[in-house]
Amino acid sequence: MLLITLAGLLPAALLVYHIYRADFLQPEPIDQLKRAIIFGIGSIFVSMLFSTPFEALGFFSKSYSTMTGAFRLAFFGAGIPEELAKLIMLFLVVRKNPYFNEKMDGIVYAVCVSMGFAGFENLAYLGAAGENWFGVSVSRALLAVPCHYYNGVFMGYFFAKYWFESENKFNNLCWALLAPVITHTLYDFILMYMNVDNSPLVYTLLFASLIYLCLQMLKWSRKRISEHLDEDARNKDGYQKSERSAHDFYDRSDRI
Repeated sequence: MLLITLAGLLPAALLVYHIYRADFLQPEPIDQLKRAIIFGIGSIFVSMLFSTPFEALGFFSKSYSTMTGAFRLAFFGAGIPEELAKLIMLFLVVRKNPYFNEKMDGIVYAVCVSMGFAGFENLAYLGAAGENWFGVSVSRALLAVPCHYYNGVFMGYFFAKYWFESENKFNNLCWALLAPVITHTLYDFILMYMNVDNSPLVYTLLFASLIYLCLQMLKWSRKRISEHLDEDARNKDGYQKSERSAHDFYDRSDRI
């Protein structure tokens, strides 16, 4: 049980550490990151408030045998409810957070929310896998958990633009939801359609498409992170880098 728990949580924990280290101008307080992760775990239950009525209304079914059925499950059963729940939790995490005052912070908090979701979800999948838990843990560590990470980057990128920029606020808020919904839906749809048509040729093409999508999301997420880091550095050059507690209010107008 200990090994399953470690295998389930370690990928998400490593990605949280990665985004924390990437925020080199002024790392966010550890307690605030923990809070975001906890809210991310809570987003799992919030997502059910959307997915349950969607299923009851017939928008999707967990039993599917067609391409359309796979897409509806990916879109209405996962993409919309999960990313909408994460966005709601991201609002709650940052709305009274005095440390949320750089664009990179939006990506950091969104990723932490996503990793809270992904870590808890990973444990559930590994627990249900039985004796096959190791193989499932490897595949999810390489694909599923990073996909949640990328979605968090996309959400945080547009959310920060919505929060800090005066122009195109509505468009940026819409994209804070649409961007992760689109990539999440595409990822899940490919996986789900592989269960519909598993002929060797189609399965190979779908798997290649899945790998390509993940590599593109990796590329896009790196660009989005670099863009916000560069803009923060230009706007507020020369921050004093320091470790802060969640109770220390740091005035980022201070210069070295």
